[in-house]
Amino acid sequence: MTASPRRVTQRDIARMAGVSQATVSLVLNNRTDAEVRIASETRDRVLRVIAETGYAADPVARRLASRFNRIIGVFTYEPAFPSGSRDFFHPFLLGIEEYAESVGCDLLLFTSAPVLDGRRRIFHQDNRLRLADGCILLGREIDGAELQRLNRDGYPYVAVGRRDDADGPVPYVGADYASAVAQLVEVALRHGHRRLMYLNMGTNAESSEDRRRGFRAAATTAEAAGEMSALSGEADTTVDTLLAHGTTVVFVEDFATAVALESAARRRGLTVPGDLSIVTLGDPTVPVPTDIAFTGFRIPREEMGRQSVEVLTGVIDGSAAGLQQRLLACELVEGNTLGTPDPAVDRH
Repeated sequence: MTASPRRVTQRDIARMAGVSQATVSLVLNNRTDAEVRIASETRDRVLRVIAETGYAADPVARRLASRFNRIIGVFTYEPAFPSGSRDFFHPFLLGIEEYAESVGCDLLLFTSAPVLDGRRRIFHQDNRLRLADGCILLGREIDGAELQRLNRDGYPYVAVGRRDDADGPVPYVGADYASAVAQLVEVALRHGHRRLMYLNMGTNAESSEDRRRGFRAAATTAEAAGEMSALSGEADTTVDTLLAHGTTVVFVEDFATAVALESAARRRGLTVPGDLSIVTLGDPTVPVPTDIAFTGFRIPREEMGRQSVEVLTGVIDGSAAGLQQRLLACELVEGNTLGTPDPAVDRH
């Protein structure tokens, strides 16, 4: 299949015309008032490049141009650029930047928020939210009290990831974890697995609860389906516990834990998936070196970033119809860590 050509952006026009992106924006919006002076030859050069490339300004950009600053805030409850989690946040930020550029918006990363009780807080003495027309919220867990205040204040925002109501519905773009996990359970059942275990991270985040809900709903036909928390970082102990329960397949919330379990199984002379199948429920949140192709699913993080900006601009300019809550499908990954259990092995 031939890839579709990349859409020309204002940044491209600015580069080809040898001007700033702000100048391109002014020309597109036909700003000719006394406060804005653009040389006629500069304006003509920008218009010529626009004509040659066939550039068409995004309608969202036109709606935002006259009434707003066109600045979108990004607030992360966890640091966005630590070495440990950069690989997880990076696709979200790529998607956010890509769509913001396409509609001519600048991004403002709020980094001055104080850390209280180990967590960042949106609202503080030097709160600068109003510098932006609206804000995108990123984080595994988002403070419910702050969501309540955002709802009460009527400040435009969108959360990345599904969020529970907070004195009112929360606009969000999330991943449909429940459906993805349910599909993986159904695949395991078709492979003949009847003794399933879910290994959770011990958090109350909505993303974790959605995964657990999908597992419970789909595992009802199994002979035995249970849930346990990861055991204090001791993968060997966890493997022993799984085998003691007769588990044939374990669904692991945390990718790094899945890698540790596979290594622990091999140390015991076991094979994956021969003796124990391992299914992962999402991408690594920290870089984990491994050559194992785990069966699981990928989170549409970049698309979640793009659509979060799309939703937010609709909330800001009033074009959004009704409550904006989107769940995007995850991509199943076949991998090679889910097999058929050996019927000759007594697991009871």
